[in-house]
Amino acid sequence: MLLNYIRKKMTVWWRALIFLCCVLNCVESSSPSPVLQRNKYNNSFRLTRFTRTRVQLLQRKYKEQQLGNKHFEDRSQQLKDLPLLSTDFYSWLKLTDWERLHAAFWDMQAFWNMLEWKRKQLEKEEKEHMVVRAFGTTLPQSIRHIQLDLRDLMSQVSSQVSTISSWTKPTSPTALSPQTRSKTVWDSRVEGYIILRDLDLYLTKLARDFLLLASKTHL
Repeated sequence: MLLNYIRKKMTVWWRALIFLCCVLNCVESSSPSPVLQRNKYNNSFRLTRFTRTRVQLLQRKYKEQQLGNKHFEDRSQQLKDLPLLSTDFYSWLKLTDWERLHAAFWDMQAFWNMLEWKRKQLEKEEKEHMVVRAFGTTLPQSIRHIQLDLRDLMSQVSSQVSTISSWTKPTSPTALSPQTRSKTVWDSRVEGYIILRDLDLYLTKLARDFLLLASKTHL
């Protein structure tokens, strides 16, 4: 009888141990490791840097084709539909991870919307003037590639936010009608330049955000 009693106690003990292991495993799986988080931020940094290179190449191509001068520069004009790029350094450092990622998602969506508006505008112009390009990628196609990169980045940021707090990923971005209205053909072309110019600057800032987030993720 003593042997049976000991066996029953051992069985209960093993079942309790197995149950505890399962609970711990669930807790660990629901909370990503610092290494995993750091890898996610580093992947986002690399995609941001890759997208910025694409934007810089497109900007040169756009200035040459639309403005007739690949060295064209104008820092004085702004578009109110684009996110503000000026940030106080100390305020930027004090942002919480959630605030930083949440702002990044909506800023990228704003750029996505403006790119969509400009892409459709360029496609319409090409059809009206029956422009046919036998070789190379057209401006609308290049803009579309950048939009896809931004969509991937938004998806990554949405996933990162969800690990910090409850977050429901918004529906696919839909293009909004910018409040800015072009007065002339030249104004319209300059607006496209401003979008690409500010996106280049914004992606530099976003890459810095991801580097900061990765550095805060310790082992």
